[in-house]
Amino acid sequence: MTDKTDFRKTWDPYRALRGQFRTVDVPDTRYLMVDGHGDPNTDPAFTGAVEALYPVAYKLKFASRRDLGRDYVVPPLEGLWWAEDMDAFTAARDKSRWNWTLLLMVPDWIDPAMVATAVERAATPRRPARLDDVRVETLSEGRCVQTLHVGSYDDEADVLARMHHEVIPERGLRLAGRHHEIYLSDFRKVAPDRRRTILRQPVV
Repeated sequence: MTDKTDFRKTWDPYRALRGQFRTVDVPDTRYLMVDGHGDPNTDPAFTGAVEALYPVAYKLKFASRRDLGRDYVVPPLEGLWWAEDMDAFTAARDKSRWNWTLLLMVPDWIDPAMVATAVERAATPRRPARLDDVRVETLSEGRCVQTLHVGSYDDEADVLARMHHEVIPERGLRLAGRHHEIYLSDFRKVAPDRRRTILRQPVV
């Protein structure tokens, strides 16, 4: 058995500092994904997505440890967020207009057959309502600008406005993909003012 891998500590795209906007080239990465629309605070589909992703992720972790001798910490929850008008994230913060995809990273040594088996096993003993919505896709983001936000999700607007309207244009870049958040803190256990979230924006 090898040592347990913790991607929060070893994977470069999970590195960010508060108050610094880092340009990083993110490699193509596979994720478990579930889509949705609307306010994550009130829409039961959001909770359902979380409840479908984690059982599959843990079945994969256990299979990797048992069958491959490679153990790892389940990576942090991530989310892609977008709207027809991106000011819905900065100026208006109108969550009813948000589209989202929740993500959990799949290590590169996990093959498709293991994922399919994990989805099947996640159906017992209690089948998550949105299990059939779980899929695996490769996300290609390439060059991104990212920073660490510490605090409530509702306090992200000023940081995002600076990133979108100052930092990115000043570097001769422009927005090119969906806003990406990486939740280094478990929102179920950590107080809002102490939550650590990487805010990432793909650029060209």
